[in-house]
Amino acid sequence: MKINVPLLIAILLSILMFVSGCSWFSSEDHEMEKSAKELATQGSLEFREENYKKAIKSFTTLRDWYPFSKYAILAELKIADAHYKLEDYEDARANYESFENLHPENEAIPYVIYRTGMCWYNRIEAVDKDQTPAKKAIEQFQRLVNRFPDNPYSLKTAKKISRCKESLANHEEYVANFYLKSGQHKAALKRFEEIFALYPDTEAGRRALENIALCRKILEKK
Repeated sequence: MKINVPLLIAILLSILMFVSGCSWFSSEDHEMEKSAKELATQGSLEFREENYKKAIKSFTTLRDWYPFSKYAILAELKIADAHYKLEDYEDARANYESFENLHPENEAIPYVIYRTGMCWYNRIEAVDKDQTPAKKAIEQFQRLVNRFPDNPYSLKTAKKISRCKESLANHEEYVANFYLKSGQHKAALKRFEEIFALYPDTEAGRRALENIALCRKILEKK
């Protein structure tokens, strides 16, 4: 029987390529088959070394592959924490809120609510900007205080709530001063009265008393 050498070589090359391919896939599968504990350790190490993007990847893999593992809850929380460290406050907030919805009785909930509030707090802008972050931050901090009044995280909110109120009052004062300067004294008076009623303990609240008297004096002369 005559052997077709070129055909035999082609067959051997095909087999070699197939075996090499299987070896490559096997290696990749082996790499992907880390245990939940290994992924948790890896993610924690990356987090400590401030490699937050890599930590997110490790913890996300852990959460997706082992959703019923005892490490899955850790992964969910650390994903939120890593986004927070990256100052990606929108994604951090979404992950903290998801954690609270999934685990409402978890012991970490006071911390989660506090961090949710901080995600808003860290986005507070100048007085001439939208003050939704300040309002949302107060809502979260107040919710924390109401639910867990003696928790250490609740005790950290007082100064932050005060700062949020100062920001809201200053924004209202900014608008009121605009009305005052543009001659819209009734509108200005209403704003100043609201500032004093809502934020009496702020600097803007104390200034509002003087401006209320000024607006009333101007309106009396009209």
